[in-house]
Amino acid sequence: MNYLSYTRGPQDKPLLAMTIGQAFDDTVARFAEREALVVRHQNLRYSWSELAEQVDSCARALLALGVEVGERVGIWAPNCAEWCISQFATAKLGAILVNINPAYRGSELEYALKQSGCRWLICADAFKTSDYHAMLVQLLPELAASQPGELHSARLAELRGVISLASQAPAGFLGWHELAGLATRVPVEQLAARQALLQFDEPINIQYTSGTTGSPKGATLSHYNILNNGYMVGESLGLTEQDRLVIPVPLYHCFGMVMGNLGCLTHGSTMIYPAPSFEAEATLQAVAEERATALYGVPTMFIAELDHPRRAEFDLSSLRTGIMAGATCPIEVMKRVIAELHMSEVQIAYGMTETSPVSLQTAADDPLELRVTSVGRTQPQLESKIVDGEGRILPRGQTGELCTRGYSVMLGYWNNPQATAEAIDPGRWMHSGDLAVMDEQGYVRIVGRSKDMIIRGGENIYPREIEEFLFGHPAVADVQVIGVPDAKYGEEIAVWLILHPGHACDAEELRAYCKAHIAHFKVPRYYRFVDQFPMTVTGKVQKFRMRELMLAELEQAAS
Repeated sequence: MNYLSYTRGPQDKPLLAMTIGQAFDDTVARFAEREALVVRHQNLRYSWSELAEQVDSCARALLALGVEVGERVGIWAPNCAEWCISQFATAKLGAILVNINPAYRGSELEYALKQSGCRWLICADAFKTSDYHAMLVQLLPELAASQPGELHSARLAELRGVISLASQAPAGFLGWHELAGLATRVPVEQLAARQALLQFDEPINIQYTSGTTGSPKGATLSHYNILNNGYMVGESLGLTEQDRLVIPVPLYHCFGMVMGNLGCLTHGSTMIYPAPSFEAEATLQAVAEERATALYGVPTMFIAELDHPRRAEFDLSSLRTGIMAGATCPIEVMKRVIAELHMSEVQIAYGMTETSPVSLQTAADDPLELRVTSVGRTQPQLESKIVDGEGRILPRGQTGELCTRGYSVMLGYWNNPQATAEAIDPGRWMHSGDLAVMDEQGYVRIVGRSKDMIIRGGENIYPREIEEFLFGHPAVADVQVIGVPDAKYGEEIAVWLILHPGHACDAEELRAYCKAHIAHFKVPRYYRFVDQFPMTVTGKVQKFRMRELMLAELEQAAS
């Protein structure tokens, strides 16, 4: 029988009809004394009841600052306890948490804050080579002389203040440690009254995705979207209150804050952060010393853990499951993860920020071949289909665009109805832009991307955004960005450039220019200066030809 490329996930697991705040309070009531959060690099441990004290205190402080339902609160920090506390506190208030990539530089930060209309920003003092305080002072010269909550910025008119996680907050910043004092001004009954007003379909999170038109788009997600996706991922893994999950993936991604934090919340499992950002040794040490049962990561993270010179020193036998996502997993890596990391039930997950994120997932008992050649089957309570260029469902075995429908599809892109209409069709199907094939059993294999997106180490990068940035360099007349295969990161960024006549520029200058202004993962690795691009007879750039030529060059250089 020639089935159509359409599947509907199992319907036996009912969806959670509640807000994140309600789910949090339920878990605290059930597992009050069990360990909720371990942040090893901060030497912090909280039981669920202790975490609730921190979350409620933060929520009451934000109430004291006047944060209203639907107002945006940004967070710009690496993985830390305050990130988790802020996530749950804003959810209890009905404030929309705006995730800001810790690698963002000033121009990217300004765009996210302005486009989302943030009222408050919670930020770390610094991370790696980024001095957050310095960037903010440069962006907001009025900040130093303002009182907390009374900022009036020429560039960011809606922003009222910045909360710093530093032990000593600079002038104009409100220190995180000062929030406890503010919380005492708001009775617990006022927080309870605010929570009672909230509906689970309301927006609670904005996550920026790189845009094909050069400007990132804010995927707007509801309580219902992300709480249920975290729950369904945890159900597939078989999580319980006995499980301890190591989360080395970033919290600003859905992988960390939804599949990680909300997956644990809905099952009473323990969240463990090994380091501010991924460190292979810290991750292995956390698994061993915390007796973790589950581990998350993108393939490059697992490769780094497997190849770490000290891996054999750590007892990893407590592991049983986890998720590998973000890029295609080589079969040899999966075999090693199962054998050497003891993750016999490891699963592959596929999705996108706009679908909260997971829409397809393998199962613990799927054969190894299916766990590495497919991204699994449709998740419970969701639908998948593969369509041709006219939107018609294709027979199984044929390649087309993968689409998802159901509870996980975002509310839309924040303040961008045109982009929303382009992504979500009138039938509420989210179009992924990924090319896929569905087999007779309903397993889906991703075979390519109809868009030019590059996936580098789990980070989604759209060439157009980098191209438009490089157009800002005075020497650059024209530019094209492509992805080329890379053994470590899956893909690396290559850029072809045509310079203006009379202008000189080299790769080192452009690399420094990029490092100073855009996130590190967007900085191209390869630079090629040309007089013209490969073109079709109709004048369209042939990126596939550029990729072929780059591959040939790289292979020759390696030989």
